[in-house]
Amino acid sequence: METSEQARAPRTATRAQIGSVALGNALEFYDFLIFSIFAVQIGQAFFPASDPMNSLLAALATFGAGFVTRPLGAWVFGRYADKRGRRPAMVASFTVLGLSSLALALIPPYAAIGPAAPALAIVARLVQGLALGGEVGPSSAFLAEIAPPEKRGSYVSLQFASQNFALLVAGLVGVGLSAVMSETALAVWGWRAALVAGALIVPIGLVLRRTLPETLETAAPGTVRAPVPRYRHIAVLALATIASATVINYVLTYLSTFAQAVLAMSPGEAFGAAVAVGVSGTIGAVLSGILTDRVGRRPVMLWPMALSVLIVMPIFWLLDAHPLPLLLYLAAFVLRFTTVLAGTAAFIAVSEAFPTGVRSTALGLTYSLAVSTLGGTTQFVVAWLTKVTGSPLAPAWYMFAACLVGLAAMVWLRETAPRFTGRA
Repeated sequence: METSEQARAPRTATRAQIGSVALGNALEFYDFLIFSIFAVQIGQAFFPASDPMNSLLAALATFGAGFVTRPLGAWVFGRYADKRGRRPAMVASFTVLGLSSLALALIPPYAAIGPAAPALAIVARLVQGLALGGEVGPSSAFLAEIAPPEKRGSYVSLQFASQNFALLVAGLVGVGLSAVMSETALAVWGWRAALVAGALIVPIGLVLRRTLPETLETAAPGTVRAPVPRYRHIAVLALATIASATVINYVLTYLSTFAQAVLAMSPGEAFGAAVAVGVSGTIGAVLSGILTDRVGRRPVMLWPMALSVLIVMPIFWLLDAHPLPLLLYLAAFVLRFTTVLAGTAAFIAVSEAFPTGVRSTALGLTYSLAVSTLGGTTQFVVAWLTKVTGSPLAPAWYMFAACLVGLAAMVWLRETAPRFTGRA
């Protein structure tokens, strides 16, 4: 009897099809992250309060609600992808997130419908989280399975590159809208326009995704499947590395809000931090994928993360002493670059380590669990810590701890690059 691996027919995808996966992933993360970029303005719309910080905390708590359903989405869409295919799962998650984002943009403010406004906003965020939780596993599994072994790192790195590109676009949208609109208009309908813009591109992404080849291995009748190896230890390391990466990511995403609420910068100046993080993250993720294919996964994980541990606190200290926009952008760029090099390499390693038959579910579930438990609370926690301690360095300490945890977990991850292990 042949195994399902032997029965698998070669599959290839065009550059346009690979680009459609990255584009779809970027659109989903754009719709999810735009809430964070406009947290101050959304707080004013749905959670008006005499203390602006209380309004912001309520908005960030609602942002965090989107993480609660991500593990459920990872389980539902991941199981579907492992049984029925990667393509239909990616189409389904993409559709749900587009509709929920449009719904969020159309919810009237608190002044119009009272408590129903924040309630509906929370429901929309829960649905967004469900859909986004179902995106990461199938799309990452697709990229890992469609890639030639010698280029797998470059392909899988598109997962992180597209996420950072989404943040870049969200930041540019914020800068552009703040340049042409008053702060009042930005709070009333500017953030809504940003959400609608993302939702309007969803039909294009759906058309592109429906043309993708299927990469799920299917066994012919009578085929004996090889037993699925144990992967519990990989799941533990995946949880630790992804938890570290997501805390770092959302601390850096929070810089735009931090710059407005703590450093007293204008929205136009503050949104530039998101642009810097997005540019740096996109470049760093692509470079990480290329480097991992050439020198292996472990060196690209370990050295940049070790450097991050050393520079986090000095950079935040300098920013606190000199709260200048240019320094904010430089800090955002450097911190995102070193951490995304390491985080992308670690994500590639755990993607390869999970068995094909459970890859979509296992990868999506570990990712979503890590993100929902720590990523979803990060921005609220650092804002709360800043308020109760009175220290603008609260985000720095939180990020420093995440870097240490990530480095420790990466030390235990084995090399998975095919050219260094001999396994395709």
